[in-house]
Amino acid sequence: MKIDYVARNCEISDKLRKITEQKLNKLDKYFGDEQAVAKVNFKKQSSFFTTEVMLDYCGNFVRATADSDNFYDNLDAVLPKLEGQIRKYRTKFDKHHKNAAFSDNAEFKGEKQIEERRSNLVKEKKFKLKPMTLKEAQEEMELLGHTFYVFLEAKTNTVQILYLRNDGDLGLIEPEI
Repeated sequence: MKIDYVARNCEISDKLRKITEQKLNKLDKYFGDEQAVAKVNFKKQSSFFTTEVMLDYCGNFVRATADSDNFYDNLDAVLPKLEGQIRKYRTKFDKHHKNAAFSDNAEFKGEKQIEERRSNLVKEKKFKLKPMTLKEAQEEMELLGHTFYVFLEAKTNTVQILYLRNDGDLGLIEPEI
């Protein structure tokens, strides 16, 4: 497994890198011969530490975060979450797609996040859109734990945005050109 580290307001020790690598390599059993890419973010904010791990496996993303008073406890909390999501994801797609859920390659180029007015751009995210149905986009959004999801609709070949409304229902934005 390839692991990319990002540290914000802290430094990553060799011991932390080694332990992170050992723990993440335990997830290799789910990926077979294909190589997964893990992006691990360590962030220190005042008195607490945040660890975020995002796995990219052939265009499918699984993400988990944890907060505590040290990074080691965060790793212990994040890994079971990731493992559960991977198992849930694989089980769901094995049933629906006959083990073909993890066959496409994706290109991860970074993160992009746009803040509201008077805010600074702090993240950028670029990703390759793959064609999928609305139901698949709902499942992907649920697995990632996001409030919105941008996808390429398979039938019409148009970019659409699925989002979670304040009342708990879902909304769909279909841009017109």
